[in-house]
Amino acid sequence: MKRTIRARLSALLALVLLFGGVLCPLRTVAVSDPASGAAAAPALPTALIPGGYPFGVNFTTQGVLVVGFRDITTADGKTVNPANEAGLKVKDRIVSLNGVEIDSARALADCIAASEGAPLTLTYHRGEQQQRVTLTPVMDSGGSWRTGLYVRDSGAGIGTLTYIDPTTLAFGGLGHGICDVDTGELMPVKNGNVVGVTVNAIKRGLAGNPGELRGYFHAEKLGSLRKNCMCGVFGVYSQLPSAIKQETLPVGGREAVHAGEAHILCTLSGGERRSYAVTISAVDRAAQDSKCFAIRVTDPALLEETGGIVQGMSGSPVIQDGKLVGAVTHVLINDPARGYGIFIENMLRAAG
Repeated sequence: MKRTIRARLSALLALVLLFGGVLCPLRTVAVSDPASGAAAAPALPTALIPGGYPFGVNFTTQGVLVVGFRDITTADGKTVNPANEAGLKVKDRIVSLNGVEIDSARALADCIAASEGAPLTLTYHRGEQQQRVTLTPVMDSGGSWRTGLYVRDSGAGIGTLTYIDPTTLAFGGLGHGICDVDTGELMPVKNGNVVGVTVNAIKRGLAGNPGELRGYFHAEKLGSLRKNCMCGVFGVYSQLPSAIKQETLPVGGREAVHAGEAHILCTLSGGERRSYAVTISAVDRAAQDSKCFAIRVTDPALLEETGGIVQGMSGSPVIQDGKLVGAVTHVLINDPARGYGIFIENMLRAAG
């Protein structure tokens, strides 16, 4: 689950991270401006299938993310931590060991165990930089080789689908990225699947205590998750799920969004997608992130059932003047009736 505590915001993905957030480009073409010679931004699709349906994702990351350290007690009673002492830090992403790609926590553990105490060279990413470090595992009091690393390599979660391109079946959802629960770092997706979800319970939101949609994953794989970025998760469906209506709505760019009435689409515990009234305010047309305009829930039915915006509603499409203009992304922790949304234009640009 992503939380922006400093701004008293809670992102709306009910994320369960497992120990060890899709690129299917919309069919748009970059064209050159003859006058400048520069490539113009790809045109937005003119119509999309609106979402509002819950969906689940599970994925593995590119490399393994360092989320902490655990000191090691050796047979002679010393306490050491080779990884920490070598200079590795929380948020570093390890991608290879002695030149061999590391794609899981298990692979890393196996290589450490097989080292028998020989020095290991780790290649890792810290921010935008790739670096290397050499460390030497130590044997713990139980006879196992350890480095003191605590890492994560995968995740899973429930959110709301924002749109599907009717031509390519490319989709976007959430409206914000999936971040590690411990470090807050965006988790780069290597492989991922999309599955259906049944919402079977709702925790109602209260001031200071965000609510959430609760549900369970279906077993059948519906598509692939290919990209996780700060504007959402993106991928492609193998075929259009039978529960999704094939209606389309015109796309409204940022200039179409204005203060006033709108509605959102989401699916609660009854299993049926419904429309709920909201108002939009504080539109920031220059925003490039996931907080582009403010939303207030005004629909009495939604306020009664959920208290407003709850975790798991992230990605709920925002419809204004008959156009798909954005998605719900955040809730104010101290007022669950209020939150933020992202321009659909930002999501489409991020998808590629």
